[in-house]
Amino acid sequence: MDTPLHTVAVVGLGTMGTGIAEVLARAGREVVGIDVGEAAARRAVASLEASTARAVARGRITEEERADTLARFRTFSDLRAAADADLVIEVVSESYETKQQVFRELDAIVRPTAVLATGTNALSVTRLAAESRHPERVLGMHFFNPAPAMKLVEIVSSVLTAPAAVDAVTALARELGKEPVAVGDRPGFVADGLLFGYLNQAAAMYEAKYASREDIDAAMRLGCGLPMGPLALLDLIGVDTARTVLDAMYAASRDRLHAPSPILKQLSEAGLTGRKAGRGFYTYAAPDTPDVVPDALTPPPEAAGEAAGREVRSVGVAGSGTMASGIAEVFARAGYDVVIAARSPEKAQSAKARIGTSLARAVDKGRMSAGAREEALGRITPADSLDAFAEVDLALEAVAEDLEVKRQIFATLDKVCKEGAVLATTTSSLPVVACARATSRPGDVIGMHFFNPAPAMKLVEVVRTVLTADDVHATVRAVAARIGKHPVDCGDRAGFIVNALLFPYLNNAIKMVEEHYATVDDIDAAIKLGAGYPMGPFELLDVVGLDVSLAIEKVLHREFRDPGLAPAPLLEHLVAAGCLGRKTGRGFREYARR
Repeated sequence: MDTPLHTVAVVGLGTMGTGIAEVLARAGREVVGIDVGEAAARRAVASLEASTARAVARGRITEEERADTLARFRTFSDLRAAADADLVIEVVSESYETKQQVFRELDAIVRPTAVLATGTNALSVTRLAAESRHPERVLGMHFFNPAPAMKLVEIVSSVLTAPAAVDAVTALARELGKEPVAVGDRPGFVADGLLFGYLNQAAAMYEAKYASREDIDAAMRLGCGLPMGPLALLDLIGVDTARTVLDAMYAASRDRLHAPSPILKQLSEAGLTGRKAGRGFYTYAAPDTPDVVPDALTPPPEAAGEAAGREVRSVGVAGSGTMASGIAEVFARAGYDVVIAARSPEKAQSAKARIGTSLARAVDKGRMSAGAREEALGRITPADSLDAFAEVDLALEAVAEDLEVKRQIFATLDKVCKEGAVLATTTSSLPVVACARATSRPGDVIGMHFFNPAPAMKLVEVVRTVLTADDVHATVRAVAARIGKHPVDCGDRAGFIVNALLFPYLNNAIKMVEEHYATVDDIDAAIKLGAGYPMGPFELLDVVGLDVSLAIEKVLHREFRDPGLAPAPLLEHLVAAGCLGRKTGRGFREYARR
């Protein structure tokens, strides 16, 4: 196993195989591309020619370097071309039968010192290795799509893999400019093991008609800062590929969160496999293009067919914490008169002072003028009683996530607010209808879930109960748009869109650590580098607060009664120990005290 991995054969020249071949060739390796289809080989060569031409045009490489790269890539249609390879990476279809056949044939072709790697993201590396005469040289080398751009490579060892083989491919990955993460052999490994459960839940949410595909995708992009929404990502990955991965994950875990949503089967068997087919959850201008075109499911233009909304000129915000202050700032900057009510005059003044500081930062950064700051601040009136909401057109409750406290506030708003005022809760997980039932006018009550920090985050989940009036729904959507937010519609159930998809994913990451499958650092690195997420799950948990995360997990578990949603014991233990994340200086990591 001490042979340098200089010559590498890539078996299977689809999108992933072509990308891996490009990475290797540009890093100075001799690359033998093998595919039974001549058309696939031609496309791979054309792809490398086009990408290197772009690199020359952008000044990243010279013409001479481009010529050298192209000369290092040769294509063949026979596996025997891999005879002199130091490393073979197979990237054929996700089928045990197909991959095992490749490994059996390679045993009779390659040198005993050659390393054999599978690019699978779903199948058992151990099972594939067992088909080889030399299972100690078989491992997984899981690149992410697109391979030239994505930094993560998961190095997957079976119980049979020799450490020298792992060391060799790990060193190669680093020389390719990648970040290798060592993982054990289980379906999905780290990144896909977390990612596909989340994607599956998004598909199930859409299938249940809880929210539109556009709103689900917008919610996760704008509410979590993700590069793509889950349904668009399923189309990019391939609906059939996702179904295969989930089947393998469910066979190993028996977790209902991994049981493929029936819609994945329906779309796959209809040939609607995503971008590559020109149609999946969305419809595309042509196969293999990213351009989404309208279809029968595309929503009509905003406000088409909606009831006329109510006029909103003034807004009341109940609460004095970070979220309440942020919401009040958003409305004041948009030109609304705002009353912010707290439990004492000092707390109300403190909330206004916090807004003033935030607006001053905006002035310092050139995002608003000093005059605009003074005007916005002048629109805010602090108060120490909800009685100050007597004339507001929209009253927003933004206090702690305690249902009884919220019900008491709504009972007071019912008595104080004028007839026709819209009453909204900013809850992230509690039932909106319970707030509505605390009033004599449940049709006027709706959820308006902002995200923290409210001035920066574009998303507002508009949560309609079975009692909410049409014009109240229309009013809140219109107001959200006027304050520069993107409203998405969802029904009144635990977690709404974002938290219902986000927190099971975070909980599963904790379970990985509990099971000693991967470390906190490796999981965060895998998700950031493999999925392009702005934060790893443990970074996010520590920012959100472990106590807040546990409370949301408990609400989701109570609502859906799914054993897979039960909070991870490690999360409960950390909260019990007072390790709540950044705010206490310790969560999954330790932080310097301020």
